[in-house]
This record gives sequence, C-alpha cells and structure tokens, in this order.
Amino acid sequence: MATEAPSTGTGGTRPWHVVLLLVLTGILLWMIFPGATATPPVTTTANPRAAGTKQGGEQIQPSDLDVKIEALAEKPAPLGDAGRNPFRFQPKPPPPPPPSAATQTNPVVVGPPPPPPGPVGPPAIGTLVKFIGIVDTGKERVGAFSDCRNTFSGREGEIMEGRFRLVRIQVESAVVEYADGQGRTTLPLNGQACVGK
Repeated sequence: MATEAPSTGTGGTRPWHVVLLLVLTGILLWMIFPGATATPPVTTTANPRAAGTKQGGEQIQPSDLDVKIEALAEKPAPLGDAGRNPFRFQPKPPPPPPPSAATQTNPVVVGPPPPPPGPVGPPAIGTLVKFIGIVDTGKERVGAFSDCRNTFSGREGEIMEGRFRLVRIQVESAVVEYADGQGRTTLPLNGQACVGK
C-alpha cells in the first residue's frame, strides 16, 4: 500500500487565509471602537475671548466679565426729534421763520368780500334745442326741433314740450323762448340733430 500525499486542494486551510482574517478583524474593530488617541480640538483665533484670551494675547480677568446689572435700572436717554417712527427716513423739517418786523408793522389790507352771486337764470335755449328742419304745408310752416333725445314739432305761437314757445319761423332760422317769455333766442337751421351729446 502506498501512502498518499496530503492534499493541497480547496478543502484545507492555508496560512495566508488566517493572516487575512486577522487583518480584516483588526480593521473592523478599529472602525467600531476607535482608539484612545483622538486628535486635539482645533482652536481658532477668530474669537479670542472664546479661547480665554484677549485680542492682545493676555488672559481675561474676572473683572472683565462683570455684566453691570445695575445699568439696566437706569432711565434711558431721551429720544431725539426724529422719534422712533420706522417709516420716517429723514429728520423733521425746521419750523418756519418767525414773521419779520416789516410784515408785522404793515398788515395786509383785505378788501370787502365779493357780493354773493345773483340768481342763476335758466340755461340758454341754444344749448338745449336744435332747429333741424321746416315743413311747409302750404297754409303754414311747421318747425322740426330736437333736444338730442327726442324730435318734436311746433307751429308759430305753440308751446313745445311744455318748456319752449315757438315765436316765429323764418327762412333759415326760428325764434324760440321759454314758456314764461324769458331767454328769447334765434336758432339757426343747421339741418341735423345733436351728435355726441
């Protein structure tokens, strides 16, 4: 019987596997439980009081840390003319100068007030009525008028629309007055009614 040589197949443990396993275990433990060697905290010089030193590099004394609570009981200084209005962006304008001696010795003389206006008459007929045409029937003339809303007719001597009296119809005009006889006006024949009124 021959003796068999030990197999170097995949079934046996090799020494480099053990070494690799130990190294990986050490790295894993080092990541989970870091060592006691930690980097010291970094101090910045941007705020020297936080590090316990003044700007010149000297130590802060306990008297420098006094809060001065008694200053809180003092009355605050009065506000200036500008006040505390957050919407005012400039100081108050200076007051107007006092009147000069010349204006005090020579007061302004004011005349009597104007008289009150008299009674207002009716508006001019020409602003209310337009003479737009003539119809000749052979026996009489009939005038056509418009107040820019309605068209109406009238004969000489008649009262039209309850407001106007037609006094006379001429060739190219008509004489019209109010029913009470005021405001007699001659209206020219313009051939068209009011536009845009």
